[in-house]
Amino acid sequence: MNGGAVRLVAVNGGLSEPSSTRMLIDRLAAAAADAFGERGVDADVRVIDLRDLAADLGHSMAVGFASGQARAALDAVESADALVVASPVFNASYSGLFKMFFDLVDVDAMAGKPVLIGATGGSPRHSMVLDHALRPLFSYLRAFVAPTGVYAASEDWAGTEPAGGAGLNGRIDRAAHELAGLVRPRGSSRCETPRPRVDDAPDDVRDRGPDVRQQTIEAAGIANFARLLGSS
Repeated sequence: MNGGAVRLVAVNGGLSEPSSTRMLIDRLAAAAADAFGERGVDADVRVIDLRDLAADLGHSMAVGFASGQARAALDAVESADALVVASPVFNASYSGLFKMFFDLVDVDAMAGKPVLIGATGGSPRHSMVLDHALRPLFSYLRAFVAPTGVYAASEDWAGTEPAGGAGLNGRIDRAAHELAGLVRPRGSSRCETPRPRVDDAPDDVRDRGPDVRQQTIEAAGIANFARLLGSS
């Protein structure tokens, strides 16, 4: 955690405007912030709409390294204490834009990161996307995925809420509290690999400012691209 607050980043993989996936993201993020608040912890929430990054993501995949707004979004995800993610269902899986974004993340930065997964679709029959696509993706990234995933079909937005917490509101609340329970302050009893901070860097690196990492990433990407050209 950072200064007593949780850095909570929500990634919206929805492509349309207005978007049911964005509505789900907003409700999940708000519920998670409330769950952290019940634990006496403030949540600094940032929402990333991948549709706004489509051009940067396409360029990043083509050249082998992220730049522009895509780089800033990836930095936010990699430094977050917890994530909320959701995608619409496309051909029984998440959207291509969603996959493109998480193909670019630093796998080591995702290790041990708590993640709440969600998805939207027209029919309840697509709900298995949570366990057959989203959960395996974040398991591969070595994230801690909250036990409850939240799928919202068209009928879930009708406003009726069945008893027993089985409706959309109940699932959102349960998942949000599970996510809050997965986040621990740095230095707590949970065993985790500490993430490097700017304050821990040598003086000469700190003095060079925040562009050092971007320059390093771009240099590595250019070198990789050059090797590919040389082998073609």
